[in-house]
Amino acid sequence: MTDSEKPTPEASNSSVDEAKKTATNLVSTALDLKQNNPKLFFGAIGAVVVLLLAMTMSGGSDEILATQGIKNHVVGQNYVLRGANSSDANGRVRIVAVPGSVAAFDDSEEDPKEQACNHLAPETQVKALGFQDFAGKKNAFVNVEVLSGNCKGKRGWALAIDVQ
Repeated sequence: MTDSEKPTPEASNSSVDEAKKTATNLVSTALDLKQNNPKLFFGAIGAVVVLLLAMTMSGGSDEILATQGIKNHVVGQNYVLRGANSSDANGRVRIVAVPGSVAAFDDSEEDPKEQACNHLAPETQVKALGFQDFAGKKNAFVNVEVLSGNCKGKRGWALAIDVQ
């Protein structure tokens, strides 16, 4: 930049003064409109609010987020257990005696030997034996047989989303 191209302090002050005049004119116009035609004034404010709401509530991009869905399981196929709904990488997967009782009280928990086999570690190898629908969802539970670990041979029901 040459010295002739640099803005002078007077030019900067004049642009600030011009911006102040414009803002003052907008405010006075809005106040005049409020006094003379309040319906138009409040209608314009409502239109701006509706426009802002529409902009904020409209979706983002068309990007599809990766989700972990339920696989189409096959009887006799081997799978591993993973706590799909757990944020803990070491989250255990619950195996129950009756499908649908995942959150209910289970008498087998009172026996300490059985309790360890009701909460299996992730990556435990299992075999799918059958399926059960629940609450209108097809194959929501999988009847599994444990193929690895201390609970080998134990059978129970797991949520289908936890059988990967």
